[in-house]
Formats: sequence, C-alpha cells, structure tokens
Amino acid sequence: MLDYILELIYPTTCGFCDKICKTGLCKRCELKLKKYQIDLIKKHKKMSFNESMHIFIYEDLIREKIISYKFNNKAYLHKTFSKIILKNEKVCGFLKKYDIIIPVPIHKKRKLERGYNQTELIAKEIANQTHLKLEKNILIKQKNIIPQSSLNKSEREQNIKNAFIAKNIEKIINKKILLFDDIYTTGSTANECAKVLKKQGAKQVGVLTIAKD
Repeated sequence: MLDYILELIYPTTCGFCDKICKTGLCKRCELKLKKYQIDLIKKHKKMSFNESMHIFIYEDLIREKIISYKFNNKAYLHKTFSKIILKNEKVCGFLKKYDIIIPVPIHKKRKLERGYNQTELIAKEIANQTHLKLEKNILIKQKNIIPQSSLNKSEREQNIKNAFIAKNIEKIINKKILLFDDIYTTGSTANECAKVLKKQGAKQVGVLTIAKD
C-alpha cells in the first residue's frame, strides 16, 4: 500500500527524459541510447585484470547523465543504469563468468560529501537480480586522491598507486571477481584494484563499466 501511495505522489520517471515511465527507461530514450552502445569486450595481457567490458562510449547524452548521477545528487538514476545493464544480453552473458561483484570504492570522505557511492548502488541492483554476490567491504580506498579525471595517463598511474587495500580476503581466494565502475579511461584505477585483489588470491578479475572514454 505504501509503495502504491508513493508511486501516486512520486511517479517513476525515465532517467533520461524525465517523463513518467514505470520502467525507469522509456522506449524513445532506449532507442536513442543505441547510438552510443558499443558492448566492447577486450582481453588484457598487460593489465592486472584479465578482461573488460564497456557498454557505451562516453560522450554526449551518456556523459551528461553519468556526470549528473555522480555529482548532482541524482542517486535515483542508479535504477535506470541498472535496468540498461540487466536488459543487455551480452552483458548478462559476461556476468555469468564471475562469482563476486565488487564496486570500485571511493574514499570515505568523498562518500560523506556525495552521500553515496554511485558504483555501489548499481552493483547492489545487479547482485539482487543475478547470481553474483555483492562484496563492498573487501576493497577499501585508503587514500583520498586528486580526481583522476583531471590528470593525464602517467599522472593517473602515480596518483592511484597504493590507493587501495583489501580486507576480509578469505572471501575472494580462488574466486572470479568482477569489478564494476562507471567510466573506463586509461584503466589505471581498475588495474590498481585488480592488482590488490590478485595479490590476495583472486583467481580472475574482470572489469565492467557503463562507458569507455
């Protein structure tokens, strides 16, 4: 009954055009997003992670919505992004390879300022609707670094170095781990996370992001 009343007062809208839409993503916007969809899967030999998958190219509408989600207090957009991910058959096939999903963490100070970790909200939805187990207390960001977006490739690698530690490592030994993040640019953040997880016994590490810059 409470959900029904809330839906009447605050009806669900499409996360991209804000029109009332029970699914959180209207058909018109779903078609618009096809323009940016790449569904890129890549194997990696020079990174600590084994493979990566990126759903969209990071530009125009996708860029605008991810920025809005992260920085403009629009946590509700996690439902729209989750729907996009879980409706994608290629992504669902990719998810089946893994045992655990770990959202790339943000520093506790940054989370306090923002009010939420944008990757964690989506990872939780993915875990709730798939076989994956969500683990958000294994990978910890111990350094509140300069935002990676303001740096070049070599600066990013130095900036992110030793930023993460692993706890509760018994949960990841011999497990296939999927790291989830919003944007992939140079891979420095994902690589540093994977390095920590592999060192602590993870069998395999893959990366899934909403977009690739």
